[in-house]
Amino acid sequence: QVQLVESGGGLVQAGGSLRLSCAASGRTFTSYAMGWFRQAPGKERELVATISYLGASTYTADSVKGRFTASRDNAKNTVYLQMNSLKPEDTAVYYCAAKRSFTVYPGSAFDYWGQGTQVTVSS
Repeated sequence: QVQLVESGGGLVQAGGSLRLSCAASGRTFTSYAMGWFRQAPGKERELVATISYLGASTYTADSVKGRFTASRDNAKNTVYLQMNSLKPEDTAVYYCAAKRSFTVYPGSAFDYWGQGTQVTVSS
């Protein structure tokens, strides 16, 4: 069982930056590939980024490529999402998720989810 707790969301002006964190419980964090998703009101949940179990492999959605970066610190059981050059269309609830796997791909099913953190970008 893995529990995930996101933090770092908030209100930021367009062009600004935020770094989201996702702290995971348990001693097997390195057994999990991680993902970041977002869901805006009235829209479907969207995969934003993934990172493999050791952080060597990452995926970033085209909508955020060049602006968002996923990373992880396995010693701290934490995964991060660095978000730069934020746009109003990035406004959403952001979720982290874990899959017991070395890596994940778009379309992979995740095993555990956090409760989400709100990111609001004002124009």
